[in-house]
Amino acid sequence: MTDFVSILDQHARCQPQQLALRAAGRDWSYAALAEASRRAATVLSQQGVGAGDRVALLCYNTPGFLLALFGAWRLGAAVVPINHKLQAPEIDYILGHAGTTLGVFDGALAGIVARVATPQKWLSTDTQAPGTPFFDELLAAAVPATTTTATTVSPASDALAEILYTSGTTGKPKGCLHSHQNVFMTALAAAAGTGLSRTERTLIAMPVWHSSPLNNWLLGTLLMGGSVVLLREYAPAAFLQTLADERISFTFGAPIAFLAPLSVVSDVQSFDLSAMRLWAYGGGPLGADMARKLAASYGSDRFMQVYGMTESGPLGSVLYPEEAIAKAGSIGRSGVPGVAIEVRGSNGQPCRPGEVGEIFMRTPGMMQGYLHDAEATARAFDAQGWYATGDLARIDEDGYLFIVDRLKDMIVTGGENVYSKEVEDAISSHPQVQDAAVVGRPHPEWGETVTAILVAKPGQALEIDELKAFLEPRLARYKIPRIFEVREALPRTATGKLLKHTLRAEVVA
Repeated sequence: MTDFVSILDQHARCQPQQLALRAAGRDWSYAALAEASRRAATVLSQQGVGAGDRVALLCYNTPGFLLALFGAWRLGAAVVPINHKLQAPEIDYILGHAGTTLGVFDGALAGIVARVATPQKWLSTDTQAPGTPFFDELLAAAVPATTTTATTVSPASDALAEILYTSGTTGKPKGCLHSHQNVFMTALAAAAGTGLSRTERTLIAMPVWHSSPLNNWLLGTLLMGGSVVLLREYAPAAFLQTLADERISFTFGAPIAFLAPLSVVSDVQSFDLSAMRLWAYGGGPLGADMARKLAASYGSDRFMQVYGMTESGPLGSVLYPEEAIAKAGSIGRSGVPGVAIEVRGSNGQPCRPGEVGEIFMRTPGMMQGYLHDAEATARAFDAQGWYATGDLARIDEDGYLFIVDRLKDMIVTGGENVYSKEVEDAISSHPQVQDAAVVGRPHPEWGETVTAILVAKPGQALEIDELKAFLEPRLARYKIPRIFEVREALPRTATGKLLKHTLRAEVVA
């Protein structure tokens, strides 16, 4: 049994009254969640969804996301979670590339969806969007799907469950193909690595369309029969209040999610967070000073760093709480259960302490490959099935890994991945821009700040506010540079290759 449809149904039989989901002021026991997912299967089936189809999910952290996901899986369809911060052209690309036939979107995103050009059916959820069928209303009226009312299935372990999009160095997102067994093994390894149990109360405050909140923590908690609480959208004060009110025992966030409340909430220590068993963070390491600050502010030393990527499940390494201060800045020295990690030099051989090399991984949740991109898939793996992460790490004398650079040109800001090429292409399409480079500037809380270095066309005077306005409909807000610098020229080699390492050193100086 390596699919979550069967797991949900088993929990519904064995612990029907156990709380499975709390969201938007409502509770779903495991029995109620299983029944609601069957209703969702009926609704999706009536919209023409069947085995092999792909259903787009463009949502905040709302019940509709999870119900549509389980409904699609019951029909043998795959889901395509989409970043709700994207703009219409970015969404159009994903819909077309994935070949989705139906989308479920949060009604608050109706303005964005109205600008999406891809022809497909849409259902709104959480709030009703004008002119669009309301998923929540259809759910309430639907008859729970059975094998006689719809073509429901128990998905095969190798059947496609998810297409998770991650940006590529070409600027176009890549679709990572994850089977039901990939998803199951990712949840199992994450649960084992963090000790999730049936008594867990997990808060999902980071966007649920992200691979880690979804596959590691939401599904990891449901796998163990625990309870999930959804926070529709992260806000520092609401985050703390929910942790306290719901007696949360586990949560995950980018470092900024834990640091931000310290700046905007004056009385963090007045919140009762005594139920918190473990705080997991990813998307960037914490320095020793920040780690100590978090421990003192939250009255807990149970902060754990996790490292992984969408391709790997996401599974990877872990820095345990007892190591957080002594090895601050490290991503750990070993993987969660089932994960193998190597650091290899340019000669392909394992690195020794003090050396820098690329991180390679094998995980039980590793993707099947990239959708419609056999060449990129082949480049990503070696002959033995090890995945080349593109991250360069130094090994210290105790075997701990410290990220020093990226082979892949990516910026991590507030837990979001930004690929320079995509931003550079958008900036370069402005009629007054002759040349552009985008790099990350280190930031103590956000990890990195997106920074653009520009060259104007001869005789042109670049207006930064106008350029920002130009980028707003073309890029998600977190991808738009916070810092702009205008120069006479960018550093390039004699053959015209941009010297990104020189620019990075200059913006840090």
